[in-house]
Amino acid sequence: MELNEILDLGTYPISDPAFRASCKATYDKTGVLVMPQFVTPEAILTVHAEGQENQDKVFAKTERHTVYLSAPDPALDENHPRNRLVVSSKGCITDDLMPRDSALRTLYNDASFRDFLCDVLGEQALYEYADPLSSINLHFAKTGQELGWHFDNSSFAITLMVQAPERGGAFEYVSDVRDADAGEMGYEVVADILDGRAEVQQLHADAGTLVIFRGRNSIHRVAPNEGDRTRMLAVLAYNTEPGVALSEEARMTFYGRRG
Repeated sequence: MELNEILDLGTYPISDPAFRASCKATYDKTGVLVMPQFVTPEAILTVHAEGQENQDKVFAKTERHTVYLSAPDPALDENHPRNRLVVSSKGCITDDLMPRDSALRTLYNDASFRDFLCDVLGEQALYEYADPLSSINLHFAKTGQELGWHFDNSSFAITLMVQAPERGGAFEYVSDVRDADAGEMGYEVVADILDGRAEVQQLHADAGTLVIFRGRNSIHRVAPNEGDRTRMLAVLAYNTEPGVALSEEARMTFYGRRG
């Protein structure tokens, strides 16, 4: 498929400088940019079909982790927000299993799309992962599966909803909870969020919605899928430097194999 068959370029003229500036202003102000029906229904159907055809290759895993995605600190109590554990359970299809002619791959590699992302994110360039698994991932969340509260290690995330769940499965977040660069971890706010005392924002995305999210300092999760329909989400992962690869240990953790 050509890019004009994949993207609604009438609604989202990604090469137009004024449109890019408007998107950047929204992202800079709110930390999130949501573009409904960014990808055409026809292209989404092809990506959904690819996911269905490869479900037997999904690597599924359930794990308990801290919201900081790091090992617990033995100097602190287990009930301290730094050490409290949440549950993540999902399945994943890796980059090497996505068809060479997939609409996802065409979009991921397109120069105008990367230039658009660079302008919105304020980056000079974006590069694919050097390892064969990490650049494009298709995530599956079946009934009861969820992604626990956490902060991202990377400064931005780019996702595309392929199939929304019937109920539940909302993306929930609280902005600017911590300042990782300054070493301010936001423990009090994290405790309120984990205990259900804090107000959280919800994002319900339909199929075709592209979301750019700044998640390093904004805590977020995917609530449990409460319906029978699997939540299917594509993650388009880029680096700001060339030649970056996940370690073999990380690939085993995330994907169950090294390559």
